[in-house]
Amino acid sequence: MRHVALVAPLFLENTNRYVAAFSALDGVKLSVISQDPARVIPPSLRGRIAGHYQVRDVADGQELARAVRGLQRGIGPVDRLTGVLEQLQLPLAEARELTNVPGMRPKIARRFRDKDVMKEVLRAHGVSVAASQLVGSMAELVRFTDSVGFPIIVKPQAGLGARGTHRLESKEDLDALVRLGMGPTEAYPLQAEQFIRAREFTCETVTIHGRPVWRSGTRYFPTPLEVLETPWMQYCVLLPREIEAPWTDFAAVNSSALDALFGQDREVTGTALTHMEWFLADGGKMYVNEVGARPPGVHIMPLMGLAYGVDMIKAWAELISFDRFTPPERGAAAGAACFRGQGAGTRVAEVVGLQAAVEKVGSALVELRAPKVGQARAQSYEGEGYAIVKAATTEQVKQALLALVETVKVRYA
Repeated sequence: MRHVALVAPLFLENTNRYVAAFSALDGVKLSVISQDPARVIPPSLRGRIAGHYQVRDVADGQELARAVRGLQRGIGPVDRLTGVLEQLQLPLAEARELTNVPGMRPKIARRFRDKDVMKEVLRAHGVSVAASQLVGSMAELVRFTDSVGFPIIVKPQAGLGARGTHRLESKEDLDALVRLGMGPTEAYPLQAEQFIRAREFTCETVTIHGRPVWRSGTRYFPTPLEVLETPWMQYCVLLPREIEAPWTDFAAVNSSALDALFGQDREVTGTALTHMEWFLADGGKMYVNEVGARPPGVHIMPLMGLAYGVDMIKAWAELISFDRFTPPERGAAAGAACFRGQGAGTRVAEVVGLQAAVEKVGSALVELRAPKVGQARAQSYEGEGYAIVKAATTEQVKQALLALVETVKVRYA
């Protein structure tokens, strides 16, 4: 019996799917570490959780270690300590090291979490990445722009998706960064990066003991950075029916990048579902952008479930618990459209075109989370609502996504 400790910050809808997946596995005894008290656990899950330990802050590795020790005393040795969110990966690694739980240690976790360290490692192993530098002052940032030219990207050292990312096109943009109090400092450095004009893709990879056993991939329309820079743009993710170029061409780059990041100790560390974002530039050159050692966001998990006909959350839970994964075959295309509003307000004032969009998409529509009038404006580029579609062909999914983003309009006030 494997004792798995899952860090679930709050018992929210999406988190509960992961709790349910681990608790349903034969041979798994599940404990949960959470900021929520035990009374918040949904009734349907209470009888399936062997142990619960409440902490003040799940992002604190010391607190997680204390929770693990408590579970070890009350339930038994912990075989796996895991969590889904990007910002949990380093504290999870710290807690594993403090409590001797198998899995990724801080040295490796930092390669995935600290984007500057990540690119240094990849560059040293011959993997193509954009020129980058961690800058702790405006003088360093100016020297970097002098060396690579405009435009450049600046982002937090330990970023989350494209949040906090800005494109600078000129010296005037540098000056604006200072006026807004967003320039780099020694205490709060920024990662400066060469801007590459390219199409953006993802590569989701299952590795067991560091060896890739399965890959999938999506395309962003448009790129997350373009969405952040253009608030009115609707945002789509496409998982095509075909397994073909450019994803198949990227497989060798993907393997080289993961080899570099995982390093030598792969017995447990190298068992993962990774999410790699990459660029295909004009001329065919491929660049690795960012890599996360955790399940992907932006609806990619449910899209993979639809395209491959499996429960990807359950498959990930089994992978982490037992180093075991049955590669599924792709049988359909799938996509997600994120609804984002127009205007300068803070709340949704109007939503139009929903019914017309549903009629246009027809049987391809799998799930709809419609924006609601009065809803607060979202803080992320994923917007106030979304629709998920599935069809037999990639073209059918593309047309469904186009119908959704052209027909549904959200206005803020």
